[in-house]
Amino acid sequence: MTGDWRMDRIGTALRGENPTALRRLTSGFAVIGDVQFLPGYSVLLVDEPDVQRLSDLPKAKRLSFLSDMDQLGEAVERACRRLDPAFRRVNLEILGNTDRFLHAHVWPRFEWEPADAVGAPVWLYPRDRWSDEQFRLGPQHDVLREAIGGELDQLRSMA
Repeated sequence: MTGDWRMDRIGTALRGENPTALRRLTSGFAVIGDVQFLPGYSVLLVDEPDVQRLSDLPKAKRLSFLSDMDQLGEAVERACRRLDPAFRRVNLEILGNTDRFLHAHVWPRFEWEPADAVGAPVWLYPRDRWSDEQFRLGPQHDVLREAIGGELDQLRSMA
């Protein structure tokens, strides 16, 4: 995956040009992460590029964003549990320290993670995990993408 879509993740999602987009949700877009050293890593992007913080949203949209984050978290959990018996849990985070738009991280966690990493925040993983080509999103993640997208469809149909 190449191109400058990374410079405008929300705009490209709104235009249907973001290759990581899984589904359009009520308040934004479920996307699969650029890196997959923890397979299933996904992100919820708000659908308004100028919104930087959760508190920038009106109360109803804020609650919608949190509900979408919950839904994406559950979809990742279901897909990862089905695809990897070593799945443990999902961590949800809204940080906003690097990208200047509201987004939520959905990190699956696994029993096979290194002992020194399993109890720590994902952000403490070695820097090479974030840039190593073997962890880049690619066609090898198509089954995972389809599984998360399918779980999102199922959860939305039950709502």
